[in-house]
Amino acid sequence: MRHTLGTLSILATIATPAAAQDVHVPKSDYAAPEASYSPYVDDHYPQDAYFGDTHLHTSWSADAGLAGATLGPEAAYRVARGEEIESQTGQRFKLIRPLDFVVVADHAENIGIADYLMRGDPLALGTEAGRRWYEYFQAGAGIDAAYEWSAANAKGEDPIDNPEIDSRVWDQVIDNAERFYEPGVFTTFIGYEWTSGPGSNNLHRNIIFRDNADRTRRVVPFSALDSDNPEDLWQYLAAYEETTGGRVLAIPHNGNLSNGMMFMLETFDGEPFDTAYAETRQRFERVVEVTQPKGTGEAHPLLSPDDAFADFEIMDSSNLTGTVPKEPGMLKTEYAREALKLGLEEEARLGTNPFKFGMIGSTDSHNAIPSTREENWFGKIYFVEPSEHRKDGIFIESAVDPKYSIYDIDLGASGLAAAWATENTREAIWDAFARREVFATTGTRLRVRVFAGWDFEEPEVQRPDFAAQGYARGVPMGGDLRPGPEGAAPKFMVRALRDPDGANLDRVQIIKGWLDAEGNTQEKIWDIACGGREVVGEVCETDVGSTVDVPDASYTNDIGQAVLGAYWEDPEFDPAQKAFYYIRVIEIPTPRWTAYDAKYFGIEMPDDAPMTVQDRAYSSPIWYTPG
Repeated sequence: MRHTLGTLSILATIATPAAAQDVHVPKSDYAAPEASYSPYVDDHYPQDAYFGDTHLHTSWSADAGLAGATLGPEAAYRVARGEEIESQTGQRFKLIRPLDFVVVADHAENIGIADYLMRGDPLALGTEAGRRWYEYFQAGAGIDAAYEWSAANAKGEDPIDNPEIDSRVWDQVIDNAERFYEPGVFTTFIGYEWTSGPGSNNLHRNIIFRDNADRTRRVVPFSALDSDNPEDLWQYLAAYEETTGGRVLAIPHNGNLSNGMMFMLETFDGEPFDTAYAETRQRFERVVEVTQPKGTGEAHPLLSPDDAFADFEIMDSSNLTGTVPKEPGMLKTEYAREALKLGLEEEARLGTNPFKFGMIGSTDSHNAIPSTREENWFGKIYFVEPSEHRKDGIFIESAVDPKYSIYDIDLGASGLAAAWATENTREAIWDAFARREVFATTGTRLRVRVFAGWDFEEPEVQRPDFAAQGYARGVPMGGDLRPGPEGAAPKFMVRALRDPDGANLDRVQIIKGWLDAEGNTQEKIWDIACGGREVVGEVCETDVGSTVDVPDASYTNDIGQAVLGAYWEDPEFDPAQKAFYYIRVIEIPTPRWTAYDAKYFGIEMPDDAPMTVQDRAYSSPIWYTPG
């Protein structure tokens, strides 16, 4: 009653012109406040981490569709945004939570050809190979078409060679991405995979456009059938940007199956790097995929013998097809940490760092299903979906020696890309990739954030405006820390938060690489936060232990911690030495997908099958450059 009477009173008062002037004071009669009462109206820094997959294939990828995959882009988009679908093997599937963004990155080489053959489209039947492959499909022998296509593709030959198919399919790729794009809710990027594999060595890149249909329709994908040289790909990307005014990135895959080629210290043609090469590579390859089912490529125990956690989901016996055995000398130019160190050497020589990249993970799934959780892993392709037989399956069989084959049981349930962005849109997430403010996880949605600066203090890790202070006085992951005050050392503020539907955190580590006074690269790892234990010197005082019940495929969060914060100042800092720093967050042990299979199907796994896993996240580095 009081509110009603008050309102009526005010209405009566302002009924006269004089009173109206008293109530509605012109803006010119008062000074605007220097700051808004709402402290957030001028915040423009990233407020949230968005999780997605930049490497999802469907039946429109020739290696999947010709081999029998049937789920296309529509199924991929539907499941990624949280819908339930039926997998190709007839099993119901749903993500625990929708992805925030996705790139359906089907292979550019004969993209969509399997769909054209299954429909008997006249364009596909206009060549001898197309007619023959169509007959294979009609006879239920599509795998023979896959073998023929693979052999031709390895030679750089295109048995179909129909630009009209490529153009039409690209238009459909764009239409699909546009149809499922919901800015602010679910982001779909227009993209594809460039699948260069000279000698079956993996040089693959995913191509991701920032732009919408108006620009991307002005090109068609550049494929490995056009050239398997990354420098030719970069020329195509540069031409796209110049002619359309758009933006585009290339994301190299994990390098562990490249037999030393992914980060080799020479050009594709065997010439030494020059500055132009380094600048072009840094311009277009801002991010590298360091974890996916075919191995994690962050570090290797032979390269980092003092790293107790380097031996994680390693796949290092051969190249992509198991045809060329791995030699130890190849490892140095395959793994991300070593490449980051080599980048410091090249920068000292050239003035530009060709390997200055952020780190993400993705699935590389070829069944349209972006699964990454151990208890919900549907494999890399339809014949690796859950069954009592996948413990004995061969994913890629070597024609040279069985020990070089990739077995289903070797594959890991990985990974995810996470971006600190201002909103869930193409532009904001792509921009996060371009400035390298991204991190990788091996499948769970744990979060990590780090800032480096010169005047942070330890209590500030607990500030509610932690991020605001980090951006105002420091740099985030992916950034460059410029020289500070004389005598100062870099100070780091880190926060890590467990997946709300996942495991507690074991520890937070900071990994430093640097170029010493003699021009040699070095690395060192510090534990800087330990869940439920103390840091003693440079390491956690004890291991975290394990609560895993393997037969029951279960665990509890009785150990570790849900949130870890850390403050660290480099005790060995030399302001004259180039360096990088990145964060690795490790979860407590949990059951691996093999344990869930064993329980669900009531089977026994091989004696050497890993049954537990410690999932983790890798932040993009922060670089320090003298001068």
